[in-house]
Amino acid sequence: MPITTRDREILRLAVPAFGALVAEPLFLLADYAIVGHGLGTTAVGALGVAGTVLATAVNLCVFLAYGTTASVARQTGAGHHARAMRNGVDGIWLALGIGVALIALGWPSAPAIVGWFGASPDQAAQAVTYLRISLLGAPGMLVVLAGTGVLRGLQDTVTPLAVAVGSFALNAALNAWFVLGLHWGIAGSAWGTVLAQTMGAAVYLAVVARGALRLGTPLIPSLAGIGQAGTAGFALLVRTACMRVVLVVATVMATRMGQAELAAYAIATQVWTLLAFALDAIAIAGQAITGRALGAGDVSATKAATRRMVLWGLWSGVALGMLVVVARPVLPGLFDADPQVTEQLLALLWPVALFQPVCGVVFVLDGVLIGAGDQRYLAWASLWATLAYLPFAYLASGFGVVALWCALGVWMLVRAATLSKRAAGGKWLVTGA
Repeated sequence: MPITTRDREILRLAVPAFGALVAEPLFLLADYAIVGHGLGTTAVGALGVAGTVLATAVNLCVFLAYGTTASVARQTGAGHHARAMRNGVDGIWLALGIGVALIALGWPSAPAIVGWFGASPDQAAQAVTYLRISLLGAPGMLVVLAGTGVLRGLQDTVTPLAVAVGSFALNAALNAWFVLGLHWGIAGSAWGTVLAQTMGAAVYLAVVARGALRLGTPLIPSLAGIGQAGTAGFALLVRTACMRVVLVVATVMATRMGQAELAAYAIATQVWTLLAFALDAIAIAGQAITGRALGAGDVSATKAATRRMVLWGLWSGVALGMLVVVARPVLPGLFDADPQVTEQLLALLWPVALFQPVCGVVFVLDGVLIGAGDQRYLAWASLWATLAYLPFAYLASGFGVVALWCALGVWMLVRAATLSKRAAGGKWLVTGA
């Protein structure tokens, strides 16, 4: 596939976005490795349960990044730079408010939430500890999302890369110190995450504040703007909620299969997440390029870029699937997995690899439609895909954790079908700011 001018534009945005996106799962994998070496299989399972809850809460708010990217990119494409920054500032204020609400709601309900997973008493106790401490970093985590969205909308993916690498490197160093050096247990891993995320949020606040002052954009909250950001993000919230239902249901079913199955599933999920973020780099480029092009009224450029990005997603998925197959024999050793966990994990990595090309197409089209502001369709498409997944997951749960993962493959195939159908039409190609 020869490199064109359009490819270079995609790569200019996607390569730094790739680095920023994979930094998080790489250091989460480091967290799993540190916890596995220092605390054992029970703690890894507890981290899997608490991590799923926390990721669900934070990922439900991913509209803070995606919605902000789309709105800022459209305003930038239309030449309304001050208005673009105003949208970004409002998104950050919304993130802070939601983060505080998550602490208030999540702290007292943590035991009940963890108990829903059916973990053993020891796993549940450690999961509650991790979850409660990690919630203190929720405002920082959400500010990072919103700040990332602002900069991506401004076509800047280099600064988020620098912040991501710095904060997650700090996260890994603190976790190693707290868990292995100070012997704080699973609480040490949680505190490392809180401190690193808060430092990353502080950097974003400084960068956005400087840009706003340069353009004369007030930093005080605008209730109308915050309300508009929340309303625009509701459809993306529905989309993300459907996806999290799928992942939470799978984790619950894996938990009830046994500790070895849960530990293997948790590690495989982190590997899959790493690959998903890698593929999502092209989707991030899709959000920024699509929003800017449609804001400028250039439909033909939008279509051409979409076709090219789908090809990039497909072949990137093929490459990543092959990488999983090659790395498969050595992955269990990185987590000090015991023989039972190793056996389950080696089996799980086959379907993880198999579905990567499908994931590549799905993530790219998802990003393009988000950039176009086609959130309502994405919400309905996610709902139908989730309803298709649930009966497959129920049937698969009786045949082991590998079958459960194959049900996730069915979910991705349904998403690929619905998104491809939409992209082939023209209803999503709405121009203007």
